[in-house]
Amino acid sequence: MNPPSLLSLSKGSGCGCKINPDSLKQLLQGLTCDDAHPGLLVGNSLSDDCSVFDLGNGQLLLQTVDFFTPMVNDAYTFGAAAAANALSDIWAMGGKPIMANAVFSWPLDVLPIEMGREVMRGAHEICQKAGVALAGGHSIDGREPLFGLSVSGLCDHDKLKKNSTAASGDIIILTKPLGIGMLSAAHKRGQSTPEQDKALFSILTELNNGGEALGKIPGVHALTDITGFGLAGHLLEVCRGSGLGAVIQASILPCIPEAQELAKAFVLPDNAMRNWNAYQNEIDLQSQDAFAWLVDPQTNGGLLAAVAPDVVEQVQSTINQAGAGCFKIGVFSNELSGLRVLA
Repeated sequence: MNPPSLLSLSKGSGCGCKINPDSLKQLLQGLTCDDAHPGLLVGNSLSDDCSVFDLGNGQLLLQTVDFFTPMVNDAYTFGAAAAANALSDIWAMGGKPIMANAVFSWPLDVLPIEMGREVMRGAHEICQKAGVALAGGHSIDGREPLFGLSVSGLCDHDKLKKNSTAASGDIIILTKPLGIGMLSAAHKRGQSTPEQDKALFSILTELNNGGEALGKIPGVHALTDITGFGLAGHLLEVCRGSGLGAVIQASILPCIPEAQELAKAFVLPDNAMRNWNAYQNEIDLQSQDAFAWLVDPQTNGGLLAAVAPDVVEQVQSTINQAGAGCFKIGVFSNELSGLRVLA
C-alpha cells in the first residue's frame, strides 16, 4: 500500500500556514521585550525578519527560526525550499548566515523514513550551496510533517538593514516575480501542469543570498523578504515601520509567466483572502487585475528593498551578479499612508 502524499497531511502550505496578522498581534500583545535586554537591537516589537543582538565588537548576531508544512508533494523540494526560506531571513537584513539547526516533525507511523530523509537531503544541499553549516537540530514524531531551520548569522553594525527605515522617494525593488502561492495552490489541488510544477520547484529553491551584498550599499535604506503575508502585507510592514506610504504600478508588477492563467481564474490559496481581510483598509486598489498578485502568499519569495534613486543602477548590478532579478515597481512617499495601487 502506497503512503499518503505530503500535501494530504498538510493543513496549510509553506509560508501560507503562518498565523494571520490580526491573531499574531493579539498573541504578542504585552509580550514585547526590546527594551528589557541591553544589547538587543531588534526584538519582537516590530515585524522584522530576525532578532539582532549587539556583540559589542562591531558585529551583530542575527537569529531566526522558520518552519512550515509542505507546499509540494516532492520531499526533496520541500526540504530545499524550507531551508532556502529560513536562510532568507538573515539575508533580508543584510547579514551572512553561518550556522543552522533543523526543526523536523515527521509522522513515522504514516510516512516512510526514506521520504523524511529526502526532506533532510534537500535542506542539506541548499545549506552546502549557501556555505552554511547544518550543524544539528531537533526532531519529533508528530502528526503533521513540518520542516525548517533555526539560523544564526553575522552582520557588521553599519550594514544591518531593517524593514522600518525606508525614506520618502526611495524606489521599491523586488528580486523575484510573484505567483508562488498560486502555483502551490494549483499543485496541491492537482490542477497544475508539468510546466507550472517545474516553474514552482525552481523558484522555491532559489537563494536570496544577494541580500548580503545589498547590506554593503548605504543607499539601500530598508530590506525585507516577501513570504506568507504577500507583497501587500510585507510592503505595508515597511510603510508602517517607516511612517510612509507607497505607490506601486500594477502594470509593471513582475509575475511568474506560468501563474498568469491561475491569476485570471482566481486559483488562489485559501489564506490569500485572509491576507486581504487583514489589511484591505490600508489599500487604495485602483486596478482589480493586481488583486491576486498583491495577496498571494509567497514561500521563499524575493527580497523587497527601499533604494535611494542614485544607487538603483548599483543595486541592479549587485542583484544581477547574485543571479536574481531587479524589478522596480513603485516608490515610497511621505505624502500618503498605506498602499496605493495604480493601474
